[in-house]
Amino acid sequence: MDVLSIASEVYPLVKTGGLADVAGALPGALRHHEVSMRTLVPGYPQVMASFRRGREIAHFHDLFGGPARLLAARTSGLDLIVIDAPHLYDRGGGIYVDDFGQDWLDNWARFAALSSVGAELARGLVEGYRPSIIHAHDWQAALAAAYVRFSGDTETRVVVTIHNLAFQGRFGSDIFAHLRLPAEAFTVDGVEYYGGVGFLKAGLRLADAITTVSPTYAREIRSPGAGMGLEGLLVERGADLHGILNGIDVEAWNPQSDPALAAGFAAANVKKRALNTRALADRFGLDDGPGPLFGLVSRLTWQKGIDLVAENIDWLVSLGGRLAVLGSGEPHLEAAIAQASVRHPGRVGFISGYDEVLSHLVQGGADVMLVPSRFEPCGLTQLYGLRYGAVPLVSRVGGLADTVIDANAAALDAGVATGLQFAPVESVALGEALQRATVLFAQPEVWARMQRRGMKTDVSWQKSAGQYAALYTDLIGEQ
Repeated sequence: MDVLSIASEVYPLVKTGGLADVAGALPGALRHHEVSMRTLVPGYPQVMASFRRGREIAHFHDLFGGPARLLAARTSGLDLIVIDAPHLYDRGGGIYVDDFGQDWLDNWARFAALSSVGAELARGLVEGYRPSIIHAHDWQAALAAAYVRFSGDTETRVVVTIHNLAFQGRFGSDIFAHLRLPAEAFTVDGVEYYGGVGFLKAGLRLADAITTVSPTYAREIRSPGAGMGLEGLLVERGADLHGILNGIDVEAWNPQSDPALAAGFAAANVKKRALNTRALADRFGLDDGPGPLFGLVSRLTWQKGIDLVAENIDWLVSLGGRLAVLGSGEPHLEAAIAQASVRHPGRVGFISGYDEVLSHLVQGGADVMLVPSRFEPCGLTQLYGLRYGAVPLVSRVGGLADTVIDANAAALDAGVATGLQFAPVESVALGEALQRATVLFAQPEVWARMQRRGMKTDVSWQKSAGQYAALYTDLIGEQ
C-alpha cells in the first residue's frame, strides 16, 4: 500500500513541535504493516542540506510564483519528495514566521503549493508512482483534500490529521483567485469559511477520514469549549473522525543507550537515574534538596498552562521542590520564569530556547515532568517522561488524560498508577497536585514502583501504526 504523507515539518530534518515527531516516526512504524509511506516536504534550507543529491522527478515552470522542481531523496531513514522552490522556502527566519516572529505574508501560497503538489502526485505526476492514499497533516497540508476533490479525482483517498485545532490556516477571500481552484470550490462545502478561505476547514469538510491524536481530544473538539469554531462540522463528520494516540520513537528515546544522559538505566535499575538528576541539577545551577526535582520542557504559552506554573513556583519551592525549565515563548511568561530563578537561586533554573539534547537530560533526570496544558491534543512530553522514569504530572485533558493513570488511592492500591492528573486546569488544582507529588516522592518505594510501571508502559508506535494501517485499508476497500 502506497501512502503519501504531506507534512510541513519532519523530524529530524526540521521541527517546531510534535507534528514533526509524528511525521518522522510514522513511516518507519508503518513498514511493519506493509505500508510504504513517502513524505512530501517543503525544501527549506535545513531540508535541502540534509542530503547531498536528489533525483529530479518533476519540474514546474510556475509553482505559485516561480519555477520549482521535485527531488526524490532518502535521508535519516525517510523516503522524501522535496519541493525545491526557492521563492517559497529558501529564506531565513522560521519555517512559518520571519525573524520578528510574524507569520510570513505568503504562507497561504507556500502551503497551497505543498497541498497542490501532493494532489498532482496522486494523479500520476511522476511516472511509476501513484499513491492511493494522501495523509495530510494539519492546516498546512489540509488543502490537498480540496485539490483532489475539485480536480475530479475520485480514486485517491484523503486522510487529514488534526495535531492542534487552534491553528487553522485562515486567510482573506482575496487569495482564492490565486489558489488555482475552480469557482465552485468557494462555497461552504468547499474552502469558504466565514467569508474567507479556511485551509483546515476545507480539509475537514472534504477528506474521506479525519484523525486526531488521542481519543479524548477527538471527543473534546466536538464541543464548543474545544472545537475552536469547527465543532459543528466535526459533529457532522463524527462517523469519520478517529482518535488515534501518538507514539514515540523508542529507539531515539531509549534511556539505556541515550548519549545525552550521564548514565543509562532501565526499569530494573531505576536508581541509576540519580546520576542524571545530579547532572541536570548541575546544568541548571540547582542545589540539592529533599523534595522532587520538577522538569518543564515546553513552549512557554498560555495554552501550555505556563502561567499556572509561574503562579505556583513559590509554593513549589516551599514544598522543598526544585524546578528546571527549558523553553521559550510569550515574553511575559519567559520574564516570570526568569524572575523566579532570580528570586529562588539554586532552587529554580531557567534556560531559554530549545535544545533537543538537553531535553533528553531533563527527561532522564527530573523526578516529575510537568505538563499542565489547558488543552493538549496528545502531547509527547508525558510519553517521554513515562519512558524515562520522570513521573508525569498532567492536566486531565486530551491525550494527557488518555496516557497517564492518576495516582489516586484506588490506582495505587491496584498497582496501576503511572503519574498524577489534576482538574480543573486552574492554579489551585495544580498547586494541590504539586503537593501530592511531594508527598508521594517522600515514599521511595511507592515512587519507584510508579516509575518502573511508567517505564514499562508501551509508548511506541506499534499499536497506533496498526490503527492507521487498518484505516487506510478500510478506505481503499471503499473504492
